[in-house]
Amino acid sequence: MDCSSEEALIRMKLQAFAEVKSLEFDLPKRILWVYHQEGLAEVEKAIQDLNLGGELVGSEAVESAPGENEAKQRKLLWVVLVINFVFFGLEMGFGWLSQSMGLVADSLDMLADAVVYGLALFAVGAAVGRKKKVAQLAGIFQILLAVIGIVEVVRRFVGAETMPEFGTMIIVSGLALVANGACLVLLQSSRSKEAHIQASMIFTSNDVIINLGVVLAGALVHWTDSRLPDLAVGSIVFVIVLLGARRILSLAK
Repeated sequence: MDCSSEEALIRMKLQAFAEVKSLEFDLPKRILWVYHQEGLAEVEKAIQDLNLGGELVGSEAVESAPGENEAKQRKLLWVVLVINFVFFGLEMGFGWLSQSMGLVADSLDMLADAVVYGLALFAVGAAVGRKKKVAQLAGIFQILLAVIGIVEVVRRFVGAETMPEFGTMIIVSGLALVANGACLVLLQSSRSKEAHIQASMIFTSNDVIINLGVVLAGALVHWTDSRLPDLAVGSIVFVIVLLGARRILSLAK
């Protein structure tokens, strides 16, 4: 399969087979996954009759066809996208009001996650190549975000910024921790091994760690009467983002 016309031929050829439940194409790699119930020999013969050079590589049992999971994946991704976007606005607003770099950093990370989930929605039901491309774009976006954030941390470190409000840091980040914990549970419940879902789980796992860091930074700001813990956690947030981006880019290869 090296073009969409070949994909169309295969779909027309197999549409009469009641045993075939779903097809998944990776045109660049010339790979076709046929999800079916019984009738393997008949399906294989039908594909070979098209004279496209097809041959059986392997066969194994699966719990469900991709089409059966697509609706669940879309619903799941919409839920976590909305949660992340809402908390982006919440943390950004309170971050600027409280002068907390930790909350601002966390809000930007939540925005990045919302973008990632939006990209992942385009990958649901797509070919493996597109799913990996989405994961790659998500990783690149995270790197750009981290660089911008580190520059802001440096600017605040050398500038005469006011003390952050530790109470706001702890309360808002605590709420975000609960939200991200719920997102992580939802993503893990999908049990998906696909690249775009795996990337989403990496982001959310990072968020849980980041939220705990901001809560700790708020406590340290109060105990030490210094803004350095807030700047430190902001820096750590963006380092975690960079490490997560690296893992995602490796996943997308």
